[in-house]
Amino acid sequence: MKNKKTEDPYWIAIQEQWDHLLDWYLMFAEKQPVMLYDLQEQKIYAYPYQEFKKELSQKSQVSLAEQYQRAVKNNHMVVFVRDNERRKLISYTVSMDQSEGAA
Repeated sequence: MKNKKTEDPYWIAIQEQWDHLLDWYLMFAEKQPVMLYDLQEQKIYAYPYQEFKKELSQKSQVSLAEQYQRAVKNNHMVVFVRDNERRKLISYTVSMDQSEGAA
């Protein structure tokens, strides 16, 4: 049986951009940013948590709050992948040590 992550195109995109994502995160690590990778633009953004959260629906804000609190507590980062063509915004919680990443 294959690992679901190895079949997930958004997880694969995170893996391909990992070094860049980590570099950007570390530049702003003291602010514990939410990371965004735009698939079509192929750009990485680091957002302050509150700024990013307020752009989401109420339901997504609650979900992000829980995810973000767990991530910060465990020294992980929250990474979103935006796919404008498919109108998707998918979040992942990723360990700073990539080998321990979790979706």
